[in-house]
Amino acid sequence: MKKHHWKIEYSITVIVIFAMVMLFIPARFIESKEASHISVWNEIYHKMEYVFSAMNAHADSDIAKGFKNAKSNAARETMMMNMVKPYLRISSQNELHKKYTPLYMNGSKVAAGDEYYFERFYLTSNNRIVGIKEVKNHGIYQPAFRMLFDVNGLSRPNTWGKDIFGMNIFVDGKISPLGAGKSIDELTKDCSETGTGVSCSYYYRIGGDFKE
Repeated sequence: MKKHHWKIEYSITVIVIFAMVMLFIPARFIESKEASHISVWNEIYHKMEYVFSAMNAHADSDIAKGFKNAKSNAARETMMMNMVKPYLRISSQNELHKKYTPLYMNGSKVAAGDEYYFERFYLTSNNRIVGIKEVKNHGIYQPAFRMLFDVNGLSRPNTWGKDIFGMNIFVDGKISPLGAGKSIDELTKDCSETGTGVSCSYYYRIGGDFKE
């Protein structure tokens, strides 16, 4: 009888330990994966700083005239994308036609008409997704374009602040991560499960901690 009770207690102990391990491992795995995404985003941002610095140094009046004379937002977006394609390893055949639906960190979809909605996406040779859009009514102190980077491509979660990050591009060729200029409180609130996650692009650049 005692041996029977021992087997029951042993089985219960094993089940409890197994359950705890199963709860712990996914959390640690997600944490490690998101930390990797943040590291990739920082690498991309450093590269884009160099890219736009180099582009600005070699820009000429013809490029400026081209942007000014473009007849639509789509035309200007295409011009900007054509300029950065060689640096991002995107060919003219790499426009993404597969279903791709970015999400905010709070779980809601990025809807058409939203400030961070992109109509067209491109797939790089290393399977990252890039989006670009013109920002309307921009001045010298406002961004002219906005870029999106999904650091692991079509693989989930396709979520701002987890594997999607972005930056603004200004008319003088300078860039800044989305969320720059916000206070720490604003960044912390937005870069959370109740926020959009867009500001994580800057929050992680300044050493903010990500939360499960």
